[in-house]
This record gives sequence, C-alpha cells and structure tokens, in this order.
Amino acid sequence: MKAVKLYEPGNLQVEEIDVPEIGAREVLVEVKAVGVCGSDIPRALYKGAYYQGLTLGHEFAGQIVKCGAEVTGWQEGDRVSVAPLIPCNECKYCRQGDYSLCEDYNYYGSRTDGAMAHYIKVTQENLVRLGDSVSYESGAMIDPAANAIHGLWRGNCKEGDTVAVFGLGAIGLFAIQFAKVLGAKQVIAVDIHDEKLELAKELGADIVVNSLKVDPASEIAAQTGGADFILDTSGSPIAQNQAVSSAAKQGRIVFLGISNSELTLSKEAMNNVLRYELALFGSWNSFSNPFPGREWSYTAELMAEGKLKAEPLISHRYQLDQAPEVFQKIKNKELIFNKIMFLPN
Repeated sequence: MKAVKLYEPGNLQVEEIDVPEIGAREVLVEVKAVGVCGSDIPRALYKGAYYQGLTLGHEFAGQIVKCGAEVTGWQEGDRVSVAPLIPCNECKYCRQGDYSLCEDYNYYGSRTDGAMAHYIKVTQENLVRLGDSVSYESGAMIDPAANAIHGLWRGNCKEGDTVAVFGLGAIGLFAIQFAKVLGAKQVIAVDIHDEKLELAKELGADIVVNSLKVDPASEIAAQTGGADFILDTSGSPIAQNQAVSSAAKQGRIVFLGISNSELTLSKEAMNNVLRYELALFGSWNSFSNPFPGREWSYTAELMAEGKLKAEPLISHRYQLDQAPEVFQKIKNKELIFNKIMFLPN
C-alpha cells in the first residue's frame, strides 16, 4: 500500500509499504477520506514528527476490512470514523474520564502511524460508527467538529446566548452550526477572509465581521451590546485580545486555537476582565467519558440527522501521491483553503 511518510520538516515521501498486521483487539480500516488538520501543517513543514518515517493523518474515516480475534461489536464492512487519541487509562485524568488531559497518551498520525495511507490498524475502542447517510468525507471531519462542541461545552454555551466565533477554519465553522443547535440567539462570525465569512453565512451565522476592515469589538458592541459567549479558534494573539474585548458583562471566553505565542491583553481588555467579571476557559481536544466521548457520538448523531453540514467545508480534494506537492503549496502560501481532503482509495 501507499503511505505519506514524514522524515524531517518539509521532507514528505509517498512510499510503498506493507499493509499493517492487526492485533487481537484491533481492526484494519481501509481509509476512504483523511483530512489535513491545522496541526498537521506545522508538524509536516516546521516541527517534524516524533520519529522519522511517521505516517501522517489523524482526521479520517473508512471501512473495516478485517477484525482481530477479540474484537466485539464490529464486523467487516462497517463504516467508521476513528478517534485519534489512545489514552493510557491509568493516569488521574483518564481515571476521572478527562481523556483529553491524559498524561501518557499515544496518537494516530502524531505519535504512531496515521491514516494518510490506504489502510490503518486501530483499536476497537477508538471506533465511531457512521450512519448510512453520512459520507466518508463528513466522517473524516467528526474530529474537528468534536473539538468545536467540546469548546462550546467547556464554556457552557447555552440557549439564548449571543455567540461570537473568531476564526473560520473547520472548527470555527462547525462551532457556528453547533451554537445554532444549542439555541444561540445570535451567532457572529469573525475572520479576515471574505470567502470564509460567506460560507459562515450559508451555515447559519447571523452577523459576519471582517476584522481586517473593522474593529470586531466595536462592531459586536454596536450590533449586539457584546457577546455572552466567545470562542476563539484562530490562536492569533490579536484575535484573542479582540475576543476578550468583545464580551458582554459576565461573558465567557474560550480559547481553543493553538497559538504557541505570548498573549498580552490590552489595557481595555484587561479592564473588561475585571469590571465585566469575565470568565476565561481553555479547551483542549475532544475526549470524555465514555471514551471517546459524548463529543464524538453527538457529532455523529447530528450528521446522521442532517443538522451538521461538513462537506461544504471541503475546499480541495487530492490523491495521496499529491501530498508532498500540496504541503509545499501550503508553505509557499499558494493555496487559500479551508479543509483539504485526501482520498487514498
């Protein structure tokens, strides 16, 4: 089979390798669709992998083609998405069901071979069943969608809230849809790209704000009086500061986007934290009890019911052989993209 291997930052190779041998509690999945996550980009281009020759890819879906001797509840032909975290099940956080905070985890596509390949072996505990109406491409996006609902639940997004979402990658666009399902009164989408703002409108945003053209805090205050709940998926320190400045009194702000940067709040934003009694939450990944978590099962349910749209988020589709070229185009800023999907088979 073919697999996309990462050796050093920027050195991706598409190679012919053996199909994995499964263990007793594992299944072999034929990968039908695998997405490029925002975390894949720095891993592939700048940071490198945990070991040379790692197969990338952790947002994926496919069909079971072989089951280990001790696998129960699953059979050949089942359509599945796969949660990428492999928790230790022994640390304090695993024991209390907070698997996202596991202290000794493994991870498909990051710490062990992933799904940018024709086949992948996975443990049965990581399988999520896809409804017959859910496409493999949609199934491959349960991961970013689960991250979105985890962030909304972290900050207690609730019915009647005015919700602002900063950053309209896949997670942000799913968050807009989830906020509507949860009963948000108004949903505001904030980004610097007009094409993403247009898609946000199609997916349910009531107000869109291009933060390159206007100050989002001023615009949100003028149109709504401030947001009760704010989710930042961008990880940009500029957007994070704007998010704090956009909150209504007793607002909740969730930082979900990875920044790897310092954050200095402006005098005005810090004043809001104190005078408005704001609450600030961090959100990390998407796993809870029972593993892989309600985030995954709820997302799969909404997709099956047609209440959560995934395929409009896909901007590009490629074959595995094109992976090195695609990542180089990303590095050279030759692609304006939302969700990039590889279709191995």
